[in-house]
Amino acid sequence: MTFRHEDIPALFHHTDQAAISRQRESTQATRAQLLLLVTAAAAAALPPGPELGPVRLFGLLSALAYAGVLAVGARATRRRARPQWQLNRSAAEFIKSLAWRYAVHGAPFGSDAADAGATYRTRLEKGLDELRKMGWEDPRAAGVVPEGGEITGAMERLRGMGYPARRETYVRDRLIEQRNWYRRRTEVSRRATALWSWTIVLLTCLALLFAVFGMFGSGPGAELTGLLSAAAAAGIAWNEVRRHHPLIEAHTLIEQDLAAMMVVMQTTITESQWPSSVYETERYVSPQHTDWLARHSS
Repeated sequence: MTFRHEDIPALFHHTDQAAISRQRESTQATRAQLLLLVTAAAAAALPPGPELGPVRLFGLLSALAYAGVLAVGARATRRRARPQWQLNRSAAEFIKSLAWRYAVHGAPFGSDAADAGATYRTRLEKGLDELRKMGWEDPRAAGVVPEGGEITGAMERLRGMGYPARRETYVRDRLIEQRNWYRRRTEVSRRATALWSWTIVLLTCLALLFAVFGMFGSGPGAELTGLLSAAAAAGIAWNEVRRHHPLIEAHTLIEQDLAAMMVVMQTTITESQWPSSVYETERYVSPQHTDWLARHSS
C-alpha cells in the first residue's frame, strides 16, 4: 500500500496551506521593511536632486520609504502573520503526525488499544484545543472544513493491514520521505548561507575601504559609507530572520536520527516495540524538536 500526502485528513491540508500563506506574508513584510530602510538610506545619501516646489525629490523619497516601513510594520502587527504562521504550522504537523501514528499503530494507538478511533479523536481535539487557546483559528468553526473527516478511509485501510505492510509503508512513505525533505532543506540553507555571508562580507569590506579613505580626507564621502553599512545590516538581519545557519545544524541532526531509526526499524524492531518506535520517530520530526535544536545549536 502507498499512503499518500492526499490521504491525510482535509483539516491538515487546509491548515498546511494557511501556514504557507502566513509564512509568505510574514516573510514578505520583513523583506519589504528591510528594502525600504535601505531605500530610505540611499535616498538620504544622494544629492538634493530636483525640487518639487519647496520639497526636494530625494528627501521626499526618503521620507516616504521610512513611512512605508511604519505602515508595513503596523499591517503585519494587525494581521498577526508570524504568530498565525507558527500556530498553523504546529497544528498541521500535529495533525499529520497523529494521523500517521493512528494509521500504523504508533503509540498510543497500538494494536492493543481498546477504541483507537475514539482515543485518536480525543487526542486530536485536546491538542488542537491548546492551540486554539493561543489564538489558532480552527477552520472547522468557520465551516471551511467539514466536521467528521478526522479519520480518512486510507488511514483505516492502512491500520487494518498486517505489521509487515504497515512497517514497510511507514518507512517508505513517512520516514524516508521526511529524511529526504530535511536533506533538501539543508542544501537550500547552505546555499543561502554562502550567498548572504559573502554579500555581507563584500558590503562590509567596501564600507571599510571608504571609511579608510575618509580618514585621509578622500573617498566618496560618509553618505556612501553609511549606505553600505545599512545594506550590510539589512543583510545580517535577513539572515537572522531566515535562521539558515542554525537550521542547517538542526536539519542535519534530524536527518541523521531518521537514518539511524530507518535501519533499526528495518532490522531489529519487533512488533511489540513498534508503537514506541513510531512515537519516537514522530517526535524527531516535530516543529518543537527542530526549534529546540536550532536554538541550542552552536
